[in-house]
Amino acid sequence: MPDVDRHRRCSPFMGPKMPLRSVSEQSLCTVPVNRREWLRIGTLAGLSFGASYASTMPHAIGKETPSDADTPIGFGRAKSVIILLASGGQSQLETWDPKPNAPDGIRGEFSSIATSVPGVRFCEYMPRIARTANLMTIVRSMSHDDLDHGSAIYLSLTGQFHPRKSSNFPPRPEDAPALGAILQRVRPTGQFPYSAIHLNGPVLIPDTPSPGQFAGFLGRTYDPLIIGDVTQPSIILDGLEPQPELPIIRQSARTSLVEAIDQARKQADSDRSMRAMNELYRQAHSLLQSPRCRQAFDLSKESNTVRDRYGRFRSGQACLLARRLVEAGVPLVTVFLNESIRGQDAAFGQTDAYGWDTHNDIFDSMKNHLLPRFDISLSALLEDLHQRGLLDSTLVVCMGEFGRAPRVAPEPNFAGFTPGRKHSVLPLSFAIFSSCWSCHRVDL
Repeated sequence: MPDVDRHRRCSPFMGPKMPLRSVSEQSLCTVPVNRREWLRIGTLAGLSFGASYASTMPHAIGKETPSDADTPIGFGRAKSVIILLASGGQSQLETWDPKPNAPDGIRGEFSSIATSVPGVRFCEYMPRIARTANLMTIVRSMSHDDLDHGSAIYLSLTGQFHPRKSSNFPPRPEDAPALGAILQRVRPTGQFPYSAIHLNGPVLIPDTPSPGQFAGFLGRTYDPLIIGDVTQPSIILDGLEPQPELPIIRQSARTSLVEAIDQARKQADSDRSMRAMNELYRQAHSLLQSPRCRQAFDLSKESNTVRDRYGRFRSGQACLLARRLVEAGVPLVTVFLNESIRGQDAAFGQTDAYGWDTHNDIFDSMKNHLLPRFDISLSALLEDLHQRGLLDSTLVVCMGEFGRAPRVAPEPNFAGFTPGRKHSVLPLSFAIFSSCWSCHRVDL
């Protein structure tokens, strides 16, 4: 395992309302951290806080605390976060954590390949990502105890366990808010009308929206902006283009009229739904009035070479749009790599529909549908961010809501013709990407 930067030897892990556990070669440090502290230090709770905290670890293990000038830039100073959610439960054994020496019933059909980091191997169908391994940290020891998609996605996007673990309840007004909604509430950006945007969403389980993607008890005012299929320009751009017959001065006059009517309604000050609607109007109006914000959504501004490199499919173009939104100043962008956790059941053979819930047909689905596009899009995003210098200020996290079981076996209650893998949470793997982070593998 490659040596770890002296200021970042500790690899933080946490669970909700659990102490932060940081393991170094010299000591085991335990510091209680409550949720208020998570929110104060970083939007992404356990993810962004972890590396921010790691930069202070020399002090925690008895060393002199470096001055601000000497402290390397880390996630604590990240300006933007991109979350890539491989919903459905991406198999760690066919991606980040292959087991080439395991028995046949566990190893699976795929081989592993070397990466740009000595000693770290990925699945053979991730050659482009393997070349970028020096830019990432692979965490192979995360676990929780929620075994169904809806509640596990809820945990992934809110940081809270659902009141009903291992369930697929629809979204409810009393749900915990998504991390993006919390960000919009406590630290809204001044550079863009929306502080959090979800692309290729909402994620479906498998045909209804999963809980955890919305503002929940904070109210609709703080819902992240959700954009569906970004390969369809009309979905994004048609409603944002200014109308020639409606100049800015007339738009402003109409906005003033709406505000005057709202103020005349006595319930405006006490009606929560009215206040939420007013905020939605304000956000939409801000977007319409800003050419810079509108242009951030226009993928036609990119060259054909760049668009082809990301892949001319939903997840690829969503990753490209995520990069454009980060450049425009959006602090938190979530890309759902697949719209449905298991769309292949209803649209067999249609690659854009495939999700990572591979109870059966895992090797055909991964080899011919899921991994080729995953390899193209993720590697393109990382290389693009790196070449533009954006990885110095952007944290990229790729994860699923859980992983898959070690044993390959058919599941008779699910569609498919060949064996697959069941859900598993012990352990799952995810990847953290940043040029500021130097540990390449964490096995706790």
